Amino acid sequence: MTFLLVFLGFLVGAFIISMGGGGGSFYLGILIGIAHLSPASAAATSLFTALPALMVGTYSHYRTGNMRFGYGNKLLVTALPATVVGSLLSKYIPVVVYTWAIAITLFILGLQTLRQSFQKRNNRQKLPPMMVYIFGALSGLMVGIAGLSGGGPVMAGLLLLGLDMPQAAATSSYTLISLSIVGLFFHFTQGNIAWRVGLLIMIGSLVGAAIMPRILARFDPRKVTLVLRPVMGVMLMVMAIKFVI
Repeated sequence: MTFLLVFLGFLVGAFIISMGGGGGSFYLGILIGIAHLSPASAAATSLFTALPALMVGTYSHYRTGNMRFGYGNKLLVTALPATVVGSLLSKYIPVVVYTWAIAITLFILGLQTLRQSFQKRNNRQKLPPMMVYIFGALSGLMVGIAGLSGGGPVMAGLLLLGLDMPQAAATSSYTLISLSIVGLFFHFTQGNIAWRVGLLIMIGSLVGAAIMPRILARFDPRKVTLVLRPVMGVMLMVMAIKFVI
């Protein structure tokens, strides 16, 4: 079990940091499905586990020069307050309402991202810059209410706003650090962290998150985007479906 948790952490850390997410849904799947933690404990442990790897990956992304702080700061303007509000209101919001709202939103984002992947570059329609605030708010609500990382809407939004995959991944990881810290503070008061399980997964994810941005930096950003953009679209749609089944 020890090796399995470290190995799964490595896979999640490497894959998610390249996709610009914090890995909340993947960590939750491991913690609940394999480590058999309670949902409350899994939510707190997930954020605790993801944060160090996210920091390491963000620093590696920063060294590549792909980070776009302007977009990241705009996301945080609405994402941070939404995280706090979502955390405070989480106990009062019916689960079914939250579940379907997020699932529908993620599915639409996934479809749009997938559609954009197969359009010629000159024919792609970029979203208005003001939309970045909406994606930030949605991301914050995901972190605050459910303990997820919120990376899905952030990545989709940045891609639809015109950033290429390396830029979007770097900028997303930058914004998710603050959201994870705030979300961890609130969820820590509601569920106990499983320290041993969390540390084992963290060890693997730290290694994966540290090396993947350096690997991505060796490739043409346009080719990386061409491959990973449709993967991101499919992931968003699968995530949306798993929310409601």
